[in-house]
Amino acid sequence: MLTEIFPFSFELNTIAIAGASLWSLALYLGFFPVSEWVIEQLNRWFNFAERSLYTSKSEFEKTRKARESQNAFYASLFSIVPFLVVGGLCNWGIEISLGRSWAISMGLLACMSCGIYELGRRDGQSD
Repeated sequence: MLTEIFPFSFELNTIAIAGASLWSLALYLGFFPVSEWVIEQLNRWFNFAERSLYTSKSEFEKTRKARESQNAFYASLFSIVPFLVVGGLCNWGIEISLGRSWAISMGLLACMSCGIYELGRRDGQSD
């Protein structure tokens, strides 16, 4: 197992990981315009930061399309980090107040509710 590799002992709380993941998914779905905004801002920042690495404009323009695609991919991956943090805080708050089993149950309920909300929101936008 992964914990046997390290010379020190640590314990992974799988219930907390599952609960935080469920809450972060629910928040990501429930606040989808916010997640799109986070992706856009990260993409802008990645493109700006990468531009400073190139000294010549011709070198920068040669691989621009591939780099922008790669930055968009990285931005979409890193956009879940704030939702993981807030989801972990939501899970922790529910665990403290109601208990561990309620944190998982509430996380599942929040995921389903936010998923249904997102489907309805997209259907309303398409009309």
